[in-house]
Amino acid sequence: MINGVNVLAQIVAKKEIDGRPQLSLSCNTDVTLDIMPLIEEERAKGKKIVTIAQVHDDLPFMYNRAMVENDYFDFQVHSPAYQTRLFAPPNMSVPNPDYMAGLYASTLIKDGGTLQIGIGSLGDAIVYACKLRQTDNDVYKHVVDSLNIDKKLISEYGGVDAFDKGLYGSSEMFVNGFMHLIKSGIVKRKVYDDLDLQRLINEGKIGETVSPSTLECLLNESIISHQLTHSDFIYLQRWGIFSDAVQWAEDGLKIGETTLSVNLLEQANFASVCELCLGDNLKGGIYMHGGFYLGPQDFYQALRDMSREENEKICMSSVGHINQLDYNHPLLSAQRKHARFINTGMMVTLSGAVVSDGLENGTVVSGVGGQYNFVSMAHALPDARSILCVRSTRGSGKDLQSNITPHYGHITIPRHLRDIIVTEYGIADLRGKTDEQIAIELIKVADSRFQQELLEDMKSKGKVRESFTLPAEYKENYPEKLAGILKSAREKGLFPPFPLGSDFTDEEIALGKSLKDLKALMAHPRQMIKAVIRSFVHKVDADEARPFLERLSLDHPDSTKDKILQHLILLELEENGYLKPM
Repeated sequence: MINGVNVLAQIVAKKEIDGRPQLSLSCNTDVTLDIMPLIEEERAKGKKIVTIAQVHDDLPFMYNRAMVENDYFDFQVHSPAYQTRLFAPPNMSVPNPDYMAGLYASTLIKDGGTLQIGIGSLGDAIVYACKLRQTDNDVYKHVVDSLNIDKKLISEYGGVDAFDKGLYGSSEMFVNGFMHLIKSGIVKRKVYDDLDLQRLINEGKIGETVSPSTLECLLNESIISHQLTHSDFIYLQRWGIFSDAVQWAEDGLKIGETTLSVNLLEQANFASVCELCLGDNLKGGIYMHGGFYLGPQDFYQALRDMSREENEKICMSSVGHINQLDYNHPLLSAQRKHARFINTGMMVTLSGAVVSDGLENGTVVSGVGGQYNFVSMAHALPDARSILCVRSTRGSGKDLQSNITPHYGHITIPRHLRDIIVTEYGIADLRGKTDEQIAIELIKVADSRFQQELLEDMKSKGKVRESFTLPAEYKENYPEKLAGILKSAREKGLFPPFPLGSDFTDEEIALGKSLKDLKALMAHPRQMIKAVIRSFVHKVDADEARPFLERLSLDHPDSTKDKILQHLILLELEENGYLKPM
């Protein structure tokens, strides 16, 4: 709005609802719901702003706050010429460090709590770990037992048992992983947009099943009066406590031909109301709030295949609602109990500050998104925690660097908002710690090839006492150890390359891995030269190799460079086990 935007356009879904055409903001309620009031304010001042909806027949129709009237936009565009395939980023493979970080993070998720995760391989790893915890709990506990993990931290803030109460999802981005958690019966804890109901549910005084004790509790808590009013009736029917068959009349409550008094002080009448008027379960519960969604094609298909009843348990809303508490602080605080906001960072300093969106040379890697909001919210809510996952290293060979660093010239999350950091080597709980404790906790989860260097740096600055020695159990943080843990699990069919499925063909998966390995090889000239020589000596079956080469348009190389690349690709495919040597 500051930059004078005068056109808002977005893709929408359209459907007949109760005989009337309705639009759904569907995948993008995030900005639109917040910006429309601002647009109306500017229009009132005389500014010309146009809003346009492009109807797409393949876009899943989402209900609740995503539904808007047919005249919500100034113009609608609906033409087969614009029915392009919905953008669908594929699931990426999950590397070992992300699998391990996901395992650690999953132990910090409390049953009956709230979950926020983002897109990418780390989010997929967390989802996979949660599914393993739910569906094969003994195996999950066995794997967790092999990790160097503080059992007290798990018991206080998380858990390793299956999700009996379930989780509630509240995430700016509704990712494919959440759909897997819904299907697995993990995301199932419903929240209600009524503070009284939510408080009573949190306190265990009422449950989702409606019974006479539900009505009695509402009376005892003075949420409804013993002499029912029309507003009481509307409230009870809105939330499913009264069934839809009950009608309000001047002389009482009507159920078919029966009329009952609204005086609930009379025990006989109270019993009759409970017998004839009560519904079966509370209505209007939401187990997933999201601001926007994005994912692979099977994610969109799953949304399209949902019944309306199931779809309505997902509420797409605005970032003003999802990313902060100002929307309704008491209600959102009650809904988001035991929240775990899990996001990623690129680096973390030994003071606890995290680098997520840019580099010290001014390079912007990404927008900060909602990360700051969720970190801040974790400190505002009484039982919430922010979990930022950072890979311990980047690069390889002589270019290997630690992502845990003494200091850095750019930060995203300041040290005063430090909370929990997770690497592939463990959990560092930084909240409430001194400078020395923070540095030590982070060095414990650093790659062991950098631990001594980091420790000496902190000692030289007086941040860590000279007498401190890192305990031996933290000095085995090497990739080979992680590979060993995962190898034994993979022999049992666990931790597959694509835990949530893949849109890639087998050939594309093989090429993806081989091209990554080739890229890493190019960073080491001597090894690269040896590989080139080796590639021209090794021979593979031409028929087996042809599909891979055709996919890269290298089946008929017409330059020396392409011929070398062709041989290197075939060598990598052979060494990765995708091609047999001749």
